[in-house]
Amino acid sequence: MLGICRGRRKFLAASLTVLFVPAITWIYLFAGSFEDGKPVSLSPLESQPHSPRYTASSQRERESLEVRMREVEEENRVLRKQLSLAQSRSPSHHRGNHSKTYSMEEGTGDSESLRAGIVAGNSSECGQQPAVEKCETIHVAIVCAGYNASRDVVTLVKSVLFHRRNPLHFHLIADAIAKQILATLFQTWMVPAVRIDFYDADELKSEVSWIPNKHYSGIYGLMKLVLTKTLPSNLERVIVLDTDITFATDIAELWAVFHKFKGQQVLGLVENQSDWYLGNLWKNHRPWPALGRGYNTGVILLLLDKLRKMKWEQMWRLTAERELMSMLSTSLADQDIFNAVIKQNPFLVYQLPCFWNVQLSDHTRSEQCYRDVSDLKVIHWNSPKKLRVKNKHVEFFRNLYLTFLEYDGNLLRRELFGCPSEADVNSENLQKQLSELDEDDLCYEFRRERFTVHRTHLYFLHYEYEPASDNTDVTLVAQLSMDRLQMLEAICKHWEGPISLALYLSDAEAQQFLRYAQGSEVLISRHNVGYHIVYKEGQFYPVNLLRNVAMKHISTPYMFLSDIDFLPMYGLYEYLRKSVIQLDLANTKKALIVPAFETLRYRLSFPKSKAELLSMLDMGTLFTFRYHVWTKGHAPTNFAKWRTATTPYRVEWEADFEPYVVVRKDCPEYDRRFVGFGWNKVAHIMELDAQEYEFTVLPNAYMIHMPHAPSFDITKFRSNKQYRICLKTLKEEFQQDMSRHYGFAALKYLTAENNS
Repeated sequence: MLGICRGRRKFLAASLTVLFVPAITWIYLFAGSFEDGKPVSLSPLESQPHSPRYTASSQRERESLEVRMREVEEENRVLRKQLSLAQSRSPSHHRGNHSKTYSMEEGTGDSESLRAGIVAGNSSECGQQPAVEKCETIHVAIVCAGYNASRDVVTLVKSVLFHRRNPLHFHLIADAIAKQILATLFQTWMVPAVRIDFYDADELKSEVSWIPNKHYSGIYGLMKLVLTKTLPSNLERVIVLDTDITFATDIAELWAVFHKFKGQQVLGLVENQSDWYLGNLWKNHRPWPALGRGYNTGVILLLLDKLRKMKWEQMWRLTAERELMSMLSTSLADQDIFNAVIKQNPFLVYQLPCFWNVQLSDHTRSEQCYRDVSDLKVIHWNSPKKLRVKNKHVEFFRNLYLTFLEYDGNLLRRELFGCPSEADVNSENLQKQLSELDEDDLCYEFRRERFTVHRTHLYFLHYEYEPASDNTDVTLVAQLSMDRLQMLEAICKHWEGPISLALYLSDAEAQQFLRYAQGSEVLISRHNVGYHIVYKEGQFYPVNLLRNVAMKHISTPYMFLSDIDFLPMYGLYEYLRKSVIQLDLANTKKALIVPAFETLRYRLSFPKSKAELLSMLDMGTLFTFRYHVWTKGHAPTNFAKWRTATTPYRVEWEADFEPYVVVRKDCPEYDRRFVGFGWNKVAHIMELDAQEYEFTVLPNAYMIHMPHAPSFDITKFRSNKQYRICLKTLKEEFQQDMSRHYGFAALKYLTAENNS
């Protein structure tokens, strides 16, 4: 509707201009032809040199009036042409397609028009540019490699999803790390009308590895050069973006600019806004050849079909080989080679207005790209300093970036009305499972949580660990929320081995955690800790889902299933590795129990040996875990026997037993029906017993629970009767499932529960 109104206003303005400008012009000329009430002839035949009225000044005035008259006539001719075009387009464009299209901003193709476009700002000219169809798929290609880039690209994707009105197809050229992270993220994000395809970046290395590159992006910074070979042969056009881009408008507006390409234009680029290619940044600065200021490749429009016909692959390779003979290496990765090709073939480029790539590196001309915030379309943090870059309006840009950084990604799971989404098996199965639940059931919310798909970002921070070659390595597994963050440093000091943690956080909390971790000398120095963010959704703490996420992403053959509130004894990591061999855990179904203790003191002199711990037990500084509120949970450990034990000993399962154990990585997962407080570990130990695991207590191992404020979930359990009723119902249903699955052997769990 807005596009129609603008079109009608433009049509009316053009009509009035054509009618009134000639009239006003001739009145002006006619009035100017009188002097002292007498007409002055404009004809050169009637103006004689001997006339007393003839002077040099009047001659100049007459000539200037004639020039102005010709200019006005030319303007009228152009206006009549525009009016006729508008009349011919109006019926079909506005009446026929207004429900399916929307207007896009007018781009520019040459430097003179570009300057006019910058002055014009962010105006929309709907009658002059083909619109993007409502359900037309927009294709976006991004090269993404490593842990940091996988985290950065999420902010870019959020900004695109926030503004978009079209289906999107992301083509991600990713290494193995980025693929694992982003495949899980998008699979659990479940955004409608978004398709993701991955292309193995490691397979492309041989295509560009021969090019020496000094840029911090490394070999992956050259991979945009091979997109014509990498992307599907039937893909005609694509928008290529760097990971440090933030969109402030609908990406469909940029997609529409493809319609403005003419002739042999196959690359849409914004002029580089720094002086890099001018070669005057420092003495002996010698950049790669470029056309004028050169072009920035943070945002590229590629006409893939035409590039292939032009033999782009051969074109850039020959150029790179020739320039490398004198330049020796690239400084700005693919950007240097793109510019060298353009220098030789300027006809390839369609120059985009610079608001499509406002480059926020130091000493750029980015401020000339906008007059107001409404002019901004794409912000490019292309300085290694990123958010710390110097710019007059950097606070505004930083706040815009942080808005998407901390924006709740769950809110972007909105449908595109009128655009059918591709069938998603996972989504269909989820809807089917949810439809089978009874919404009138008082425990509906508990049951629903079991099927909730939580957006998950694996390896939120850099992770680098190679398990020990002797196949004895053990990973500590735990889960936590924001209120337990302070335990991380202490655990890292007590456990030197690999750790897998699932953190239940909101988008904003994830950024707080990132700042906390990057500011901690202890955490930032540990690369063998995998942090997996599970984003908040729903009213329950999905404790067993978190445990499963942490368990699933370990690289060692064994895992120590702990909780974040416990500090393992010093040296436990090495002790467990020795126990794994001693007890032949590789070939037997054993669960090695680490006895649990607790203290009520926030400041504790941690015992450095079993003898010291026993002394603290005797003095009342330490207690067996939950002896005063939940004795049954750890009583089968047989602490009396443990005091004098020098060798591992076996214990039998009992009702409500929930020890902390070391098991092989192939052990069963935790049952997701148990959320919040209650029975989440008990059910898991019961299943281990049903699968005939042997429980063995380690005689020289221990862990100590540190005091903390009660969790929100235990408060709900204690204060909410319905919560306790639902937990009991879920317990009974779990036991019935165990009986069906494990048969007669599982009947003991029902008997034990009735007797407890």
